[in-house]
Amino acid sequence: MYSLLPLGKLPVELLEQLINNAPVTDDRVILGPGIGLDCAIIDMGEHYQVIKSDPITFVTGEIGWYAVQVNANDIATTGALPRWFTATVLLPEKRTTADLVLQISRQLFDACRDLGISFIGGHTEITYNLDRPIIAGTMIGEVQKDSLITPRGASAGDAVLLCKGLAIEATAILAREFPDRLLPVLGESGLQEAANYLYRPGISVLRDARTAIAAGRVTAMHDPTEGGLGAALWELAEACEHTIEVDSAAIPVSQITQKICAVFDLNPLNTISSGALLITAKSNDARQVCSALQASGSPCTIIGKVQKGPVMVWDTSGGERSLLPRPIRDDITKAYE
Repeated sequence: MYSLLPLGKLPVELLEQLINNAPVTDDRVILGPGIGLDCAIIDMGEHYQVIKSDPITFVTGEIGWYAVQVNANDIATTGALPRWFTATVLLPEKRTTADLVLQISRQLFDACRDLGISFIGGHTEITYNLDRPIIAGTMIGEVQKDSLITPRGASAGDAVLLCKGLAIEATAILAREFPDRLLPVLGESGLQEAANYLYRPGISVLRDARTAIAAGRVTAMHDPTEGGLGAALWELAEACEHTIEVDSAAIPVSQITQKICAVFDLNPLNTISSGALLITAKSNDARQVCSALQASGSPCTIIGKVQKGPVMVWDTSGGERSLLPRPIRDDITKAYE
């Protein structure tokens, strides 16, 4: 079906083929592999264990900190707390020093300490034919059974909310990886502001998820990573088996993000967006969830609703209904080609 595959996630059709052949033989598996299902959920008796694996491949600076945050984010979307973390660290041949190893380990350990996570092991090696470090992390969390949230929980009539905005992670990555290209456009202060998007508004959603859950009846949450919000909306629609309508004109994107995306000809809607949190909530609770997030310092916007119907994502901006294209890959890959 395919010849050479493009940079980024696997095509959805190929991924579905893999998932359909994955063996799940233990009846304690409550949630296994699936499109839009970022975490595995295992019944441990009195509680559920939640497991997530994610690599860091586009980043070199602060790679250890990234690895902990992005894995903790997906755990948070289930209502669980991240507890334990393991990492496989692959380092480039003829470029790795002891200082680099210690630097990455400090990033991993400091991030775990900040979030109250125990670092419980992994593997580190210097690997043939790499030109940069790569980390593949696995986070394990716990949640009480009556507190579990999954992307399957969204139902017709729910409001669709977005916490923070588009391409937060991409803004930080591109500012850190391509400063020479962005300096003439952003200037020194703008470039520093963009690089600091890693921390402000930040790529972590752990606090935002807890705030939303405490404020109202949250039915689903999803972390827009590769493919950005565009991919996340399609994944959520597929997971809950409903139609989603969004007003793309209501989706917030900062001016500095718009400038950076213009330099690389990226669509912010389809660009890696860790730091944003896609939420569905009962319609009567949506405004109080938004208000709670705003009060905590995280902007939140109602961008659409879940509707009965087939798996589909519609854009209703301008009063007209048009199909929101599903991104084939993350737009940030253009910057690396």
